[in-house]
Amino acid sequence: MKFRTFPGTDVRVSEIGFGNWTVSTGWWGHYTDEEAVRLHQKAFDLGITFFDTADGYGNGRAESLLAQAFPGRRDQIQIATKFGYNFYEHGNERRGQQEIPHDFSPDFVRFALEKSLERLNTDYIDLYQLHNPRMTHIESDDLFALLETFVAEGKIRGYGVALGPAIGWREEGLRAMELRPNLAFVQMIYNILEQSPGREFCEAGRQTNTGQLIRVTHSSGMLEGKYTEDTVFPANDHRRHRPRKWLVEGVKKVEKLRFLEEPGRTLGQAALQWLLADPIVVSCLPNVYDEEQLEEFAKAPDTPPLSEEELRRVQELYETNFGRQEETVAA
Repeated sequence: MKFRTFPGTDVRVSEIGFGNWTVSTGWWGHYTDEEAVRLHQKAFDLGITFFDTADGYGNGRAESLLAQAFPGRRDQIQIATKFGYNFYEHGNERRGQQEIPHDFSPDFVRFALEKSLERLNTDYIDLYQLHNPRMTHIESDDLFALLETFVAEGKIRGYGVALGPAIGWREEGLRAMELRPNLAFVQMIYNILEQSPGREFCEAGRQTNTGQLIRVTHSSGMLEGKYTEDTVFPANDHRRHRPRKWLVEGVKKVEKLRFLEEPGRTLGQAALQWLLADPIVVSCLPNVYDEEQLEEFAKAPDTPPLSEEELRRVQELYETNFGRQEETVAA
């Protein structure tokens, strides 16, 4: 495993992190507490020290699972969690990934922080994140002054923003990097198949010295290279509800990326190396749902990095929509 540091902080993390939303929310199948804890511990055994969670995942369950997994090891791991959703009053209203009301008021944010510290069984959080904030939250000087107060109090070591698609995120991310000089990072969705607005974020991060934390690194599993047009997802897997076009077109695109596979490097590992080729990317959070996959991803930093020619070919494919633009012109 290799390590990088979030800009403006002394928080050094593994290049591959473990986002525990897959084992705590029920969106990727059901995991018992014992199964979830075992995956956390397996990640640590493989060299992963960075764990990303949120207070709202499972209405607090995700944070509690993290505490259960590492009793007495707090100084050996780094924890990033999120705040902003008032699941205390509205948690029972959630249906799947549907949003519940935000609350970024000072009183609620401090309350949320103390509850997270309690569930995590710790007296500090390494990285504290606004969870899917809107522009009004990004531009709230009072909110960011409060985060600075938390840093001064030693309750957090740094902070960032975790941004979600479809609910406003491009402008929010760019504005946050422009406006907040002490912002350690932006967490975003970014991968070979989904590069917008990720490429803009990385460029802005280089200009403002803001780290990038990447989730959905494999485009909901597509870039693991194991799906076919006949793949059927389990009933409790959210991908089952996606249109068939997503699966069919994704499989065709992935076939054109098979050149990234080589002895000692799988396609799934290459997808992570593609992200890590950019120094502004601090860590990647692949979706993890079993031990075999966890082992593959944890070993990614030690596989051959992508060559300049491979990086060029990937970008050429993306810019031509994986050959579909050429097909349209030919037709």
